[in-house]
Amino acid sequence: MAHSMAGFLGTTRQVPTCILNAIQPVHRAAAPQHQSAARTCKHSRGRSQQRQQALQSWILQAVRSDQQGSQVDSSTLQLISDLTNKVDQEHAAILAENSQALEGIMEDAAPDSLKRKVEQSIQKLQKGLLERETEVRLLLLAGLGSEHLLLLGPPGTAKSELSRRLSNLTSGKYYERLLTRFSVPEELFGPLSMRGLENDEYTRKTDGYLPTAEVAFIDEIFKANSAILNALLTLLNERLFDNGNQRLEVPLLCLVGASNELPESEELDALYDRFLIRRSVSQVSSSQLGNLARLAAGTKLVAQAPSNGAGNNGAGAPADTKAGPGLDLEDFRSTAGKAVGAVDVPESVIDLLTSLRDYLQDKAEPPIYVSDRRFMKALNLLQVAAFADGREEVNEYDCLLLEFVFGNRPDDAQKVRAYILETIASDPGLQQTELVFLGLFGRSCRILESKDQQELAEVQQEGASVVQLLQQRQAGLSSTLGQQFPEMRATIWQSESSVQAAAQSLTPQMTENKKKVEDLLREAMVLKEALDQAVSASVLERLLPKRYKQYQKGISQRS
Repeated sequence: MAHSMAGFLGTTRQVPTCILNAIQPVHRAAAPQHQSAARTCKHSRGRSQQRQQALQSWILQAVRSDQQGSQVDSSTLQLISDLTNKVDQEHAAILAENSQALEGIMEDAAPDSLKRKVEQSIQKLQKGLLERETEVRLLLLAGLGSEHLLLLGPPGTAKSELSRRLSNLTSGKYYERLLTRFSVPEELFGPLSMRGLENDEYTRKTDGYLPTAEVAFIDEIFKANSAILNALLTLLNERLFDNGNQRLEVPLLCLVGASNELPESEELDALYDRFLIRRSVSQVSSSQLGNLARLAAGTKLVAQAPSNGAGNNGAGAPADTKAGPGLDLEDFRSTAGKAVGAVDVPESVIDLLTSLRDYLQDKAEPPIYVSDRRFMKALNLLQVAAFADGREEVNEYDCLLLEFVFGNRPDDAQKVRAYILETIASDPGLQQTELVFLGLFGRSCRILESKDQQELAEVQQEGASVVQLLQQRQAGLSSTLGQQFPEMRATIWQSESSVQAAAQSLTPQMTENKKKVEDLLREAMVLKEALDQAVSASVLERLLPKRYKQYQKGISQRS
């Protein structure tokens, strides 16, 4: 009968023992014969009625209890359904809005005047050269940043031609010299003054030599001997020249050094470190040999793909006279100082720089030494690049220029570039945001259990902030992928081929990051809505079961 009652109730509710005893047959000793049959019958009927009433009372209570539990489950399910439907609709609306916003984004119609000058100068310097887009940009960046450029490569690859063009652009004094192992200081710094010697003064006549030049080119720079090195190191770094007992400031903007090979002697390491920007120059590729022959013959070149505003790779492309004049000497003198004060370096870029140096010195094989001076100058160079681009902040894509700054050997550039691209694609900011969300979820669980209204108001505000942050991040990734990396394409310092290679490397991982951000945004919106409605912790568990398991796991590990 107990089983039939359970079946009747449709549950697994256990029937109380007292009720089971009441409905079981009662085995008693036989009544004495002298008791009357009427009394026995009356007593049996009374006991039977009591048992029946007890059983009916229990059944009624059980049914009411089951109905009440069913009503709670139903209301909870309805709450969860309404909340998730609301969040899904808002989430879809946000994604659609960010996607539609891409159509209204337009490129700047009026670029910064300095940026326009740089673009015009790039066209002027590239004209008549093949496959020298990167070298031209690095030459201008070195000049604007008051730094020096080292070009490594075989003879006949337009190394000296680039420095002469920079001198023509600035209209400044130019000095050029080919060093040998037998070169003497007089060849670079000027002859001794005979009149000075008569007056017991050891001075040089520097006019027309390196100490008075604004742009200089020294070929076979690493042939410099120890007699030249000491004066050259001070001149390159401090822009000072010791002439007799006087220390004079020199007007040097940029020195372009050239060599067919890397320095072999340790005493040349300090000179090598003075060149902040280093670039390996190779011969014109086989695909451009036809244009090289046409260039030599003075015939029209076959058009090539444009490279960031320089059509035909700069070969034979006339300068755009409507764009205004190019850079002048004052631009080269003043840009570096203005950039340091006007351009901010965000923490994300600082983190990238520090992690890159740690990686190169501690994990790269072989280790790549980056001096403190080079590290600081590299950061200032990124500020100059951003300033010339018309921006007030350095971005992570500017760090791609560091492949020409960090590294001791030509093949180190690829290691630097690969690490930067990997770091940008991995998006450390997304990982930090997810950790913030996990911490907020744990606090929310505890507060919903304790029902502390003051703390609840605080986490509601934090939840809204996380949702807003993720919305901005999703919009940024949508813009970046939808417009094919507009920030990187807009810069004047990356050639089109470099941009395409970087975009191809970044797209797969950033597409995956976009999906992660969208999923995390939905979870954050669910949490925000749950906090706004002050649901119970058990409801939050059902809304975000994955996060609740992570929360419980964290508690068990701490305990």
